[in-house]
Amino acid sequence: MSRALALARQLADTHNLPDGDLLYLLEHWDPEAAELLRSRAQALCQEVYGRRVFIRGLIEFTNFCKNDCYYCGIRKSNRQAQRYRLSQEDILACCGMGYGLGFRTFVLQGGEDPWFTDERLCAIVRAIKARWPDCAVTLSVGERSRESYRLLREAGADRYLLRHETATPSHYQKLHPPELSLAHRLACLGDLKDLGYQVGAGFMVGSPWQTWEDLVRDLRFLKDFQPHMVGIGPFLSQKDTPFRDFPNGSGELTLFLLSVIRLLLPEVLLPATTALGTLLPGGREQGILHGANVVMPNLSPQDAREKYTLYDNKLHSGAEAAESLGLLRESLSKIGYEIPIDKGSGPWPDWTSRARRFKAPELAESR
Repeated sequence: MSRALALARQLADTHNLPDGDLLYLLEHWDPEAAELLRSRAQALCQEVYGRRVFIRGLIEFTNFCKNDCYYCGIRKSNRQAQRYRLSQEDILACCGMGYGLGFRTFVLQGGEDPWFTDERLCAIVRAIKARWPDCAVTLSVGERSRESYRLLREAGADRYLLRHETATPSHYQKLHPPELSLAHRLACLGDLKDLGYQVGAGFMVGSPWQTWEDLVRDLRFLKDFQPHMVGIGPFLSQKDTPFRDFPNGSGELTLFLLSVIRLLLPEVLLPATTALGTLLPGGREQGILHGANVVMPNLSPQDAREKYTLYDNKLHSGAEAAESLGLLRESLSKIGYEIPIDKGSGPWPDWTSRARRFKAPELAESR
């Protein structure tokens, strides 16, 4: 038995590995180890969630952003971006369409747009919760103050997605302008958890200058932080950014890491992301077979989908589109899964009981 296969079995059995062993597994994984992890991750996900895949209706409501992250197509310096904002009425219309299709979670995602003040965003959240009280509202609007997070939580927001992007400070600085820091990003995640949100973190796979050691730090951070959700996807370049000429990340490595994360965090809500589906044919279904259990079809108006260009060739039609939910049900049925009409909150009746386990880590690096 190879060492990689032995470590894969140890991870599947114990849901953890020392950092050195994680590093070896990442550097030396082979098809046999990958298949063991895939099959064990899929079985574990089914043990916790059954053969159910939860859907979230994605509403990309603004592509204005005050930040200039080097990898992102809606960065403020991109003069080629066609900017837009959805009104509250537009957003509610998207939710209404989604509710009729069977969605019970709405994800409001956008750039860090100062126009959406706490007052405006809280009003939108309250309106959604008032009209559809049996639904969850997830926000993905970046770094805000603790007070802002508190107000949005009181308005009714249930979940918050904030990818940490990389747990290595020097790598973080290579991906972001100087005014952004990993320390502040982690402080935001800590605030969100402390305020009782169901919190999602995550990272890009294959981002420029990423090392195997960086990925180990990402996995260790996730294990320590214990997020309710983890979103990972391959780095995909965008033609109007400084990273336009960097190669895309690996879909195969992303699938491998989905299995690793499922085994590290057995109860986590784990999406098969649009980026994975963009890079790999059948990527969404492959993600489910590797331990994922969430998909996020797009509820945004068609013209908005075409302008929300985080990366090139982003999928927003076919089974990626909310109005084509029948195609998604059919494709998942072929691999033995169903889509329930359910908020899909995970196995935590009161997830605030998990809220205060996190202490921000020291950010020293062994470089």
